[in-house]
Amino acid sequence: MTRPALSCSLVFTLLLVSFESAAQESVPPVPVREEQPVTAAAEDQDRLGAVVAPVTLPDGATALYGYVGAPELGVGFRQGIAGFELEARGRLQWFQLSAALELAARVKVYESGPLALAPTLGAGVVLNSGATYMDDDNFSGVLLRVSPGLVVGYRLADTVSLVGLVDLPIDFGLTRDKARRFQALGGGGVEVYLGSNLSVLAAGQAGLETFRERVGAGETRFGWAARLGLGARLF
Repeated sequence: MTRPALSCSLVFTLLLVSFESAAQESVPPVPVREEQPVTAAAEDQDRLGAVVAPVTLPDGATALYGYVGAPELGVGFRQGIAGFELEARGRLQWFQLSAALELAARVKVYESGPLALAPTLGAGVVLNSGATYMDDDNFSGVLLRVSPGLVVGYRLADTVSLVGLVDLPIDFGLTRDKARRFQALGGGGVEVYLGSNLSVLAAGQAGLETFRERVGAGETRFGWAARLGLGARLF
């Protein structure tokens, strides 16, 4: 082979290698999709419940709620803390014109599938005007309130929870040391998630109420309560 032929072959080979390199550089690299770790915050998207449901809020979750009803109106704040819950609530009993301020705690003691139970215990103070325009047996005074109870929740669907409620508030007279009031109410209702972190509750209770203003002047009668509430998850 002559020298010019070798030179042409060498030039041709170099040109071919150059074209192949340019073609490889012009093709954009295929991006590698990185798997993002699934965090607990991403998994926790359940926002159902703010007024009563769930029986205890998840750890770190907070909620505000208010309700209208008879014989009470109320507002409250709930804070979930690792399996139990703290709650601050205010109530206006408009049949008697009395106001109650309470702090309460709930602890989840049982959970199986959609069913959960949490006993609750609250303590606070009641200021009663003694108005008798709707309750002839009402009496005035300042009372200490202790409120044991139970909340039962049953998850019926993704956006619906049935709730059972037992409330056993006991009031002890502070300004009148012989005054007493006790209620034993049981019932339930349903809480529904509306979206945008809002839930609505409809519930009712019935039972007995016993009270006395002084020794020897006690009464026992039918007790009841009905409420329609709206709550919002904040976190």
